[in-house]
Amino acid sequence: MAGVAGLSAIVVVPASSVSAAGAPIKIALITSETGIAASEFATTPQGFLARVDLQNAEGGVNGRKIDPIVLNDQGSLTTVVTAVQQAISEGAVGIVNATPFFFNAFKYAQQAHVPVTGGSFDGSEWGQQPNTNMFASDTGSVDPTFPINTGLAQFFKSHGGTVLGTYGYGVSVSSSRAASGTAVAAKKIGIKIGVVDTSVPFGGVAFTTEALAAKSAGVNTLYGTMDDNSNFALLTAMQQAGVKLKVVEFPTGYEPSIIHQPIWTSLQGVFFSAEFRPFSIPDAGTRAMAAALQKYAHRSPSNFPTYNIYEGWTGADLMIKGIQLAGKNPTPAAIIKDLRQVKNYSANGILPYNINYSTIFGHNPSQSCGWYMEAKKNGFVATSKAPVCSSYIPNSGTPVSS
Repeated sequence: MAGVAGLSAIVVVPASSVSAAGAPIKIALITSETGIAASEFATTPQGFLARVDLQNAEGGVNGRKIDPIVLNDQGSLTTVVTAVQQAISEGAVGIVNATPFFFNAFKYAQQAHVPVTGGSFDGSEWGQQPNTNMFASDTGSVDPTFPINTGLAQFFKSHGGTVLGTYGYGVSVSSSRAASGTAVAAKKIGIKIGVVDTSVPFGGVAFTTEALAAKSAGVNTLYGTMDDNSNFALLTAMQQAGVKLKVVEFPTGYEPSIIHQPIWTSLQGVFFSAEFRPFSIPDAGTRAMAAALQKYAHRSPSNFPTYNIYEGWTGADLMIKGIQLAGKNPTPAAIIKDLRQVKNYSANGILPYNINYSTIFGHNPSQSCGWYMEAKKNGFVATSKAPVCSSYIPNSGTPVSS
């Protein structure tokens, strides 16, 4: 495995070619190994590097090895910009995103015409012009109007939820929009709205005041669109305040480490989203990923990957596919052109749907799909083997500024 430590101020220059024919092809991962988002993203390189190592063990791409670069943005809006600049300066033909702060740096990759794959969880730029160099390997793209989906609200209602409390980070467009959009969807199907708080500081863990407000509002349904440390602190505050919760759902937190943490007893009965196919429901894609993580990251299959590790894996997988399509001497421009013609991508079945990159830019997938995993005494249990899918409400979104 390879990596690059440290960042320096770099001037962005257009990336039009790669190193000499036969030389290794560089791709860069940008994530938060330290800083306020490290609790969620520190292990991301495991997925990214394991996918690259697997490809290199199979002979690379067209006889050329992949040279991985890992850059730590330190959870900083300033350093993430420097990381993108350094990736370009180092000669990376593509960038894999796995940081919630990429929304502050995407324009440098766009201006240098460098392809970007990875997670679209940080903001709306993944579906906004002129960013057609961006290919979300988890969702395909993003509708920048953030249309509303009632699937989660229906899940709440089916589990007895009647009064919703929903919370998101103020600095993150995707987090705050998910929190507020869920409230709109819940109201539409008859769930009362108790609290909508989209002003939580990133990484915040102090929720005593919020819990008392939720209790006063009669909240019995909890949704937090934040990282684990914030979501778990929010839940703990609710429990300590005596809030009677019937259903709790978090989009993150489905990860093996929390099973052995003291918080586990407090999480019993809580539901977690799995955007990628869980290892407990295996297919060819998860089996290949499990074998590679075990061989190259020394991560046993029972220590199933966290959300961010999936993001690192699928981001690298899609970038490698673009390099394969671009030929023996791939350029960033060729990778962008060829990825935009991919019509059936699922990361070998790890995604719950197929993505057509020729048509999806500026749109969400036709349905929102994933698995619900319930925390039980001995681990997580899927509510169903097949992914649960639901459609978006037509014309339900509102534009946001980039």
